[in-house]
Amino acid sequence: MGDEHGARRSPFHTQAQRAKTPPAVDVANGPVEKKQRINDDLGGAMLLHSPSFRHKHVHYKLPEEWLTHLATKYKISKAKVFTNGQEAMDYAELLYSQSCDVIRDCLRRFAGGEPTVYEATRTACYPMVACYVDIRDMDRCRGHYAAYGVVKEPGYYTNTLTRPDVMGDYYAQQLSILVERYQICLVVGASDAQIPLPFVMDTASAPHDISSRRAFELHENFCFPDLSKINDDLPNGCSQVPPNSPKPLCLFSAERTDLGLQRLAHYCGTHPKYFQGFVLLTNYQRYVEEFIAWGQATVLSHGSGYTKLVGPRDTVLADAAVGQVLSPDNITSLPQMPAYHVVRKDGLGITLVNIGVGPSNAKTLTDHLAVLRPHCWLMLGHCAGLRVSQNLGDYVLAHAYVREDHVMDQDLPLWIPLPPIAEVQTALEAAVGTVLRDVDIKSAMRTGTLVTTDNRDWELRAEELKQRFIQSRAIAVDMESATIAANGFRFRVPYGTLLCVSDKPIHGELKLQGMANEFYRQRTNEHLQIGLEAVRLLREQGVGRLQSRKLRGFDEPPSAEQPAGWSQPAGSVAAVRERATAAAGAHSSQMSAAVTTDQFGARVVDEGSQSSASTVPQ
Repeated sequence: MGDEHGARRSPFHTQAQRAKTPPAVDVANGPVEKKQRINDDLGGAMLLHSPSFRHKHVHYKLPEEWLTHLATKYKISKAKVFTNGQEAMDYAELLYSQSCDVIRDCLRRFAGGEPTVYEATRTACYPMVACYVDIRDMDRCRGHYAAYGVVKEPGYYTNTLTRPDVMGDYYAQQLSILVERYQICLVVGASDAQIPLPFVMDTASAPHDISSRRAFELHENFCFPDLSKINDDLPNGCSQVPPNSPKPLCLFSAERTDLGLQRLAHYCGTHPKYFQGFVLLTNYQRYVEEFIAWGQATVLSHGSGYTKLVGPRDTVLADAAVGQVLSPDNITSLPQMPAYHVVRKDGLGITLVNIGVGPSNAKTLTDHLAVLRPHCWLMLGHCAGLRVSQNLGDYVLAHAYVREDHVMDQDLPLWIPLPPIAEVQTALEAAVGTVLRDVDIKSAMRTGTLVTTDNRDWELRAEELKQRFIQSRAIAVDMESATIAANGFRFRVPYGTLLCVSDKPIHGELKLQGMANEFYRQRTNEHLQIGLEAVRLLREQGVGRLQSRKLRGFDEPPSAEQPAGWSQPAGSVAAVRERATAAAGAHSSQMSAAVTTDQFGARVVDEGSQSSASTVPQ
């Protein structure tokens, strides 16, 4: 076993992580006795067939049984090996694009009268990434306390991938972290999981001249979603990996991710690529109006860092590049849960979604929003105050929840507590102090337990519920927040709730029309500004601090979060190792070797020309 600058032989082991031109190895057909270069159908990349090879001063060893499993048991084809997360993702993007092109072409041929296209569509599959981590690879990360990108036990890990246009950065970052921490290789190829037709063709791009008889035959020629394979067993902690089977790399499979992205587009009316890392959820249109006004002014403000404001139907309501704004009245129809995005180039902008009223909507939105791995979601809305000492307009910062929403019981049992996320709570409290300034926070905000109910007319059972409120020490009631927090806990997304007291029914202070309008006018902008300030604080302190281990289980997929701009500290062991690797790479570039570079920048090295000086020390 080598030290931090040494290396040793192990499956998929490499010291030269993040090399500019990592090697690519074709493993689709398993090991062969003789090296040979072939032109495949992916653009004529020059590939090397060998279970063991050297690249510069690094020795790679691919276990023969794993190569065989990739081609047989795991049905992976067109596979290559990479030591760079981004370049591995570039290759996965090519495979995905080719599969989608096959499906589109087959649908055009089918609509044109071709009897059957099944043999062609069955080859259109999701790309898959696989890696192997052995016990010695884990030694170097012993004592590492990161909340994500950590392998809990040695073994094989795989995951299907999808939608590189939306998920590409997330996948590349997570894979890069694993390569960096464990110095492993990544095998990328085509899986045997077919891409369902509805996840490739939308209504606008699908042919409209398919007869009713031919439409009935679609299911015989194309793959459609199989709900038996699309579930949340893994995030729910109910998934059981069979013995000798690979473990998942991510919380969501490609099919589950595709379903989530499709539902987001349907319910929110915008392309998923516009969703930002910070999400505000509300249930009042007035917050939307204030957000649009703030977003337009901010986008056009010089040096704000925001580039555009995008609303439903992908309508650009403000664009910094052209200095133009558009009235939201130009959006002719709104979806069920309209979303508005103040976009930043780094993805750390703000999305506001009007989820409407009730826990069902709250669960639906967050069920599918979770596949995008946002850094945080916050609930900003109204609640009924339960304490005599509360005044209308006071704020409630929830630090505990009583869940009577009944929509999450099967996914997250009631006995599971929802811990407050300290970084979020601190940011919300600090934001209240900043926006209210001279107002005493203790008098303007209460911290305590929030009850979320699915009964809009809970007031009609006030006497029956009063003892429950007393026993739980509850200070407010709403209809969405506990559901949002529960799904944040379930999907490992940091969450927080800041509500504003709009009435006190059990104390006789009901919401009257005139009073409500005046209340909304005064409080909506102030409340929204608090939420925006909290996002600013969270972003400036670094999104990495949001990734809390309290949201992780002891048997967790390594790729559970999206750490924007992730990098190792300059003085860390990994950073020192990276500098040493770069120096060693510069030295080894002087050695003679026959190198072929494919279209992904991945190099294939002819072992026969390699100097014996490149032998790795044991």
